[in-house]
Amino acid sequence: MSDTEAVFRRESAVEYFKDLVDGALEHQHVNAGELTAFYVVHLLAGFLQRPADNDGEPLALKLAAALEAGGLRQRTTLKQIGDLSLFISGFFSDSLRRKLVDVDYYVSIGGYAYNTLSRHESDTFSPVFAELAEKFAAFVDVLSEVSERTACSSNADLLRLYEKWLKTGSRRSGELLVARGIVPNSSIKNSRIQ
Repeated sequence: MSDTEAVFRRESAVEYFKDLVDGALEHQHVNAGELTAFYVVHLLAGFLQRPADNDGEPLALKLAAALEAGGLRQRTTLKQIGDLSLFISGFFSDSLRRKLVDVDYYVSIGGYAYNTLSRHESDTFSPVFAELAEKFAAFVDVLSEVSERTACSSNADLLRLYEKWLKTGSRRSGELLVARGIVPNSSIKNSRIQ
């Protein structure tokens, strides 16, 4: 084996993300169904090949339009909204800093989209969407860990991590704060820091 082959493993995006997602699920103590873990791995691999969605329409408006549409169009749009919300809130939550909408917006919209999808009992992925809706914040933590392991985000801003914990109640964010010597105080969760 040459030095180049030793440095660069030859594996598909699915194989690459499967290892990372499985490790993050275990590390985060998230008990996910096999099909749900499979879905998350393919969601990540799919975003490598997906063209950027630059229509600029807010997700809340897309959600309202999807709910009015019904049928296949509704399910397709809800899946896109849930997937995009999970991906952005997990992989790029730090980039949402000082934006008009924050990570809690994506968690709320994505969880609602997946919950609505879970009600279509004839859909094979209905249980997957139910689990994603129920454990949305936990899956955000899983994707955040995957993002960190792929060096796509930075946790240098301790205040931002604390704000994320305040907004989402994320167990993982709380653990990261404790690891950095900060004890999260839930009694001030609803107050504003000025």
